[in-house]
Amino acid sequence: MRRPIVAGNWKMNTTRSEAEELVLAIRTLAAAAPTEVVVCPPYVWLELVSRALEGSNMKTGAQDVYWEDSGAFTGQVAVTQLVGMCEYVIVGHSERRRLFGDTDEIVARKVAACMGAGLIPILAVGEDAGDHAEEVVRRQVTTALAGVTPHPLVAAYEPVWAIGTGDAAIPEYAQWVATVIRDELRIAGFDPQTVPVLYGGSVNPENFPGFVAQPDIDGGLVGGVSLDARKFATLVEQASTAAY
Repeated sequence: MRRPIVAGNWKMNTTRSEAEELVLAIRTLAAAAPTEVVVCPPYVWLELVSRALEGSNMKTGAQDVYWEDSGAFTGQVAVTQLVGMCEYVIVGHSERRRLFGDTDEIVARKVAACMGAGLIPILAVGEDAGDHAEEVVRRQVTTALAGVTPHPLVAAYEPVWAIGTGDAAIPEYAQWVATVIRDELRIAGFDPQTVPVLYGGSVNPENFPGFVAQPDIDGGLVGGVSLDARKFATLVEQASTAAY
């Protein structure tokens, strides 16, 4: 059985004091859950959050990474700089693709860099409004995993049109896309039944049970709600209840 995962992407939010208060609250409310809980703060608070979670079963994740180990790349962060501070890295988020020009090929480089350093990529894929979901998702997964040796991986379906809009996908539709993702994982040489597939996009405690009730959805990659410790802990509990 795949262990459920709920990952909170804080994006460019929280001051230092807010980050410390939030992570301690999440640890108090959610650390005992059987669900894998991953907290993804801004880079500047990654060490603070990592230290705050020491001794718990919760994990930390980075929101992005660069594919070179070092060099003259102003403002970038390498996998070698993340090792020891986090276990997961979000790669391919639609905001990175849309706002910062991350192409499918760039995402593939980042996935390979994470795997080479022993970090677990959370590969985010998803279509924009008007796109054909299956075509886009298959292309994104295929390109991201081309040439890599199977390695621990998490996939996240995040339809671009649902992120930050308040309009989540229909759970049954997300389930169908999850099966498409698993098919592409199989083609890429991964065991599709061992890779967790998450849903993200306007997730909240009211709609999340419908997603984690689906057989191929193992949790969530959560944005805004992850900034509210009680609501985030509710999602963790819902994922745990659905899985066990």
